Amino acid sequence: MKREHIILPADPADSKDRAVSIEGMERGQRARLIRKTRNDLGLSQVEFASRFRVPVGTLRDWEQARAMAPDFAVAYVRVIGRHPDMVAQAVA
Repeated sequence: MKREHIILPADPADSKDRAVSIEGMERGQRARLIRKTRNDLGLSQVEFASRFRVPVGTLRDWEQARAMAPDFAVAYVRVIGRHPDMVAQAVA
């Protein structure tokens, strides 16, 4: 069984706290970037997904860190954040 390296141990004083692995931290950072980009554009998940042709279920999984957004998706979201209208026209 593969064991992930823990980079942030759980707080023993907090029964709801959990240890965080390197992958978990990366997944959370990517989720935050995607969610922040969408919020900065003032779009709901459904609106963002429709406008930029991302399956809404996939977007939800990425934003809630249930799945880690792949590198290409992170790059796509960064471009969307900088040039939302141009991207929307390109995928229309």
